[in-house]
Amino acid sequence: MATTTTPTPETPSAVARKPASPGKQRLSRRRRREALSFYLFISPWMIGFLVFLLGPMIASIYYSLTDWDSFNPPKWVGFDNYVKLLTDDPVFWKALWNTFYYAAISVPLGLVLGLWLANLLNKQVRARKLFRTLIYLPTLIPLVATAMIFRMVLAPNGPINDFLGLFGLSGPNWLLDGPWVKPALILMSAWGAGAATVLLLAAMKGIPRELYEAAEVDGASATRQFWSITLPHLTPIIFFNLIMGLINAFQIFSQLYILIPKGKNPAGYDAAQTMVPLLFDQAFSYYRMGYASAISWLLFLVILVFTVIAFRTTRRWVFYETEVK
Repeated sequence: MATTTTPTPETPSAVARKPASPGKQRLSRRRRREALSFYLFISPWMIGFLVFLLGPMIASIYYSLTDWDSFNPPKWVGFDNYVKLLTDDPVFWKALWNTFYYAAISVPLGLVLGLWLANLLNKQVRARKLFRTLIYLPTLIPLVATAMIFRMVLAPNGPINDFLGLFGLSGPNWLLDGPWVKPALILMSAWGAGAATVLLLAAMKGIPRELYEAAEVDGASATRQFWSITLPHLTPIIFFNLIMGLINAFQIFSQLYILIPKGKNPAGYDAAQTMVPLLFDQAFSYYRMGYASAISWLLFLVILVFTVIAFRTTRRWVFYETEVK
């Protein structure tokens, strides 16, 4: 009678002692080399991020809790800087209001103007490429050069006032009269609508033509097609432009500092002072680095709150093609 033997199962320890196959060893060495190359190539960015961004951010948290003039050792004051800003600094609240005012008008204006220009450039007209280039060209001009151009445009005898004079209107002193300084800055913000226009135009080109053909068969007008097809497909780009516009509007600095120099026009500068110029003055004019650090973190919280609110509302009005609602 023949007997059969069944193989005994290998224990986990025996399996663990099995040497890895040469193919797996080569693959493991290759992955290590790839990982090493990855960290080697990314190291310049990581070093820059740690030294020039994350490190100063952490340091500013500490300095915001101190009284420091950048020359003497910082003196710990706790939350006194924040308490003074929120309860005993009318200039801070005025700068915050001016920032809200500028953002509340310039951001929607840029969104509407960019959408209008993109819709026009999406038509079948002659010299479309030329018009697209001309509309995007202002965004390539450095901000300092743009501000210098607008100093001439908004001058008392500048082109805008000359144009108003054709209708018998006496143009204001845009950069000297306090009530007109903020409208002048908002008018300048419309100069950069070309960047949003290009993004919206690219999104329009990606909308399937079949949707418009089906709408035409159903008798939908051009206006109805825009509101029911074009605009919903553009909402992700509109949302992106909204977020970037809010961040940039809350950090407006160069335009104000160049158009309305504090030393030459203190009244106009005070009438339109926003958060970042206030921060700059506290840090580099009065050497109150701790106070300026507190302003920067309050500004960060304001931007964060508005950004979170914008993201929370996306479910109601932002449409993504991959989503089913």
